[in-house]
Amino acid sequence: MHELVKSEPGIKIIWRAFELRPEPVPTLDPKGDYLQRAWCTSVYPLAERLGVKMKLPPVQPRTRLAHEGAHWARAQGRFDDYHAAVFRAFFERGEDIGDIEILITLALELEMDGNSLRQALETYEFEKSVQEDEREAEAIGVRAVPAFIANRRAALSGVQPVENLKKLVRLEVSTE
Repeated sequence: MHELVKSEPGIKIIWRAFELRPEPVPTLDPKGDYLQRAWCTSVYPLAERLGVKMKLPPVQPRTRLAHEGAHWARAQGRFDDYHAAVFRAFFERGEDIGDIEILITLALELEMDGNSLRQALETYEFEKSVQEDEREAEAIGVRAVPAFIANRRAALSGVQPVENLKKLVRLEVSTE
């Protein structure tokens, strides 16, 4: 993402919430054939090519609270730090990012106000903004993660080379 922002002046990256398997959709079994096959054939080889440390998390949590926590962090001006910490916790250490105590620990490790985050999560302070993100994603047609949207119209799904993202941005700029 940093390479895209550097190469395309005026680009603004905004991360939005999208819960891949919201209630009542069942979560997937990390030991099941689908996730084992997907990680072995796609995720691990891609992570290795990109030099990214990842492991199949032992739990597939509901992510609504993690998204609400990210919205809270954005309000604190610390979205990027918190977002990166959540990704590391889940994809590197296999932590349950659907657990409020895990999310608070991540905030504390970043020297953020854990009590403020607890209050926000327990009172669902950011639930409506997360739901707004999800409604917008549905309206655009997002069905997978990651998804890349330009000007709320054009979209790419899945991990993309930066060149594809540059083309997406240029296409949208030229059609405005």
